[in-house]
Amino acid sequence: MIVMSIRTAVLARVRRVWKNGRGRWLRRAVLAGVLGALLLVGASWASVSWIRSGAEGRMFTAQGAPETPVALVLGTRVQPDGTPAPFLSARLEIARELYAAGKVQAILVSGDNMNADYNEPEAMQRWLVERGVPADKVVLDHAGFDTYDSCARAKRIFGVDRATVVTQQFHLARAVTVCRHLGVDAVGVGDETAREYGRAWQVAATREYGASVKAALDVFSGRDPVHLGRRETGVDEALRNG
Repeated sequence: MIVMSIRTAVLARVRRVWKNGRGRWLRRAVLAGVLGALLLVGASWASVSWIRSGAEGRMFTAQGAPETPVALVLGTRVQPDGTPAPFLSARLEIARELYAAGKVQAILVSGDNMNADYNEPEAMQRWLVERGVPADKVVLDHAGFDTYDSCARAKRIFGVDRATVVTQQFHLARAVTVCRHLGVDAVGVGDETAREYGRAWQVAATREYGASVKAALDVFSGRDPVHLGRRETGVDEALRNG
């Protein structure tokens, strides 16, 4: 009875605040919140639809992938001991398989090397070389800070026109679509083995909704990557050495 009386009093107070002048700010805040949520949902839906459309018919297994000159492996976390974390090693294994099967002639590893203590590309190159990929077939992009930057730099810095993008399956459509819109004729192969890390996989897959909105904004704004620079010939040389 006491709880019900308290609840009734609180509700009556809220109604009075809502109706009088002091509640005007509250009504506006609620309306703004509702509109903002609707805009966010709409932007996410439109971005995901755009991404899926751009990658339709361009995602394959390693065995079914068409031949392209270059595998573009997108970087992700490296462990404190300098070895690739499971998500990254799964991507690298796909790239190794593509190279061993003759599906690609060179591998461009693109990741974060923002400071001297953290170097994704070198860890990726070391992993591949230790497993039989010739060192001169692995080209390093030290400024692939996100998917957009990796795709833009593959085209503008390394001169890649056609590539097989390698990442996790939940990320693949976004990577392929972004690369295509930046001038790389891209197909993709996605890893599914990291699903065994259930919670990490689910968290990363859920974040794709927000990442899709960012990808659309990046592409349609035409922003430059964080770092540009002179044209690098590493991919050309790796292909010639074949």
